[in-house]
Amino acid sequence: MKSSIIPFIGATFLAYSSIYSVNAQSTLSDAKLEGNEHISTVYGDVELEHSFVNKGSEELFYAMDFQRASQAYIWSTPIVSMKTWGDNEDAAFDVAGLENFVILKSLKEKRGIVTGNLTTPYIFTFSNLKDGAVKLDYPKGMTAGAFLDLWQRPVVDLGLTGPDKGQGGTYIICGPNDDPKNYEGQADFVVQSETNNFFIGLRILEEDPKAVDKFKSKLKLGKVEGALKDATFAEDKDIEWSATAPRDMDYWRKLHTLIHEEPVREQDKVWIAMLKPLGLEIGKPFNPTKQQEKVLIEGLKMGELMLRNLQTNPRFTEPYWTGTNWFKSFDFNIPQINETMVYLDERAVWYYEAVSSTKGMVEPTPGYGQIYMTSKRDSKGDLLRADQTYKLTVPADVPVEQFWSVTLYSENTRRPYDNGGDKISDVGINSRRKDVTYNSDGTIDIYIGSECPKGVNPANYLKTVGNDGWFIYFRLYAPKQAFFDKTFQLPDWEKVIVGLSK
Repeated sequence: MKSSIIPFIGATFLAYSSIYSVNAQSTLSDAKLEGNEHISTVYGDVELEHSFVNKGSEELFYAMDFQRASQAYIWSTPIVSMKTWGDNEDAAFDVAGLENFVILKSLKEKRGIVTGNLTTPYIFTFSNLKDGAVKLDYPKGMTAGAFLDLWQRPVVDLGLTGPDKGQGGTYIICGPNDDPKNYEGQADFVVQSETNNFFIGLRILEEDPKAVDKFKSKLKLGKVEGALKDATFAEDKDIEWSATAPRDMDYWRKLHTLIHEEPVREQDKVWIAMLKPLGLEIGKPFNPTKQQEKVLIEGLKMGELMLRNLQTNPRFTEPYWTGTNWFKSFDFNIPQINETMVYLDERAVWYYEAVSSTKGMVEPTPGYGQIYMTSKRDSKGDLLRADQTYKLTVPADVPVEQFWSVTLYSENTRRPYDNGGDKISDVGINSRRKDVTYNSDGTIDIYIGSECPKGVNPANYLKTVGNDGWFIYFRLYAPKQAFFDKTFQLPDWEKVIVGLSK
């Protein structure tokens, strides 16, 4: 009897082992995903038993949520950045409300804006269309601006690149749940926004300082059902503030607010579904668990790293001029979508690094609009460093009808660089300045770096500090044909290795 039991136990053990034992460990790339398998992943180990997930369920949920959070950051960057800008600007300058505009002129004021332009005054207001359409009486003049929706898309340009062609006119903008036909004949131009949150932004392109006062005196707006009111303006505050999107839970709180304020577009429904397991759900308060908070913070930071990598190494495009490290900043269309895809990465990179878009920025034509060129590497392909000094030789006769400018930005904040200076000229050089030195052939050498080379006019130099990495925008206002046919070209930055002044 004993001799027959032992073989039976052994056979049973072998059969049990065959059924329940786990195969040798696999990596994810060579996993078969069948039978009994132990799979090693970057998120932890997963075990399959008879093809079922037996161990690693929580690790898989974490991976799923982390990936969704990081990609949701990329998807939502345009709207959260825009909301951050509006909220923080209203708070800093006390300009909440439709008729209340802010005028930003000083370095401190403009340093709040992500890649703000330093050459011309800005005039901004943020508002909402939930309680009715808005009418604007827009003055004649040399201006460039737009109505923008929350995705930072131009609903319509204003001024020189808009339908009024700089001659002024009346505009009505209605919300996503409204019908533009209700307002036909009540304004020169009637447009509809796909979001309730909207923005009016513009800049005065005339050099005459009186142009700003003239424009201010004639700008009127209000709800369509009421009387138009004179716009009010907060200016000369000279205060520091920031429109850089948060890197903490405030980012997700803003997104939770926005998915309740705005109708869900068809193209965004899948993202709304992906947010639900993360605690961001329409119709429910945002009370994330500790685990959800961990995932959201880690996903946010990974998402920002992904965008910063794309910003530095944009794999969806090529340098504008072959053999250089210069990129044209816009690589998508105004709707941010075509017949087959949303420009997910392209728009996210732009709205991580900058804010707003207009027809004149996205679709410039010879003599109209603006071009934004950027570079983050020198002639050898090395990233630009704050502890080195570089020279850019701008060719003579830059092809512009208006002017060109170079503005220095922080890679960390993407706002105008804080090098301790308090004047616009400390972080920007443009063709309207009279204090810079040109070479005998009409070219101009611009220096950026930790120290000004000996013998260089300080007006031609912009200072960098510490390890605050930097980049520039080279803007061309009303670019001429030579830019478009590429007979004009900027050279790369050259590292300067010379004796430096103290």
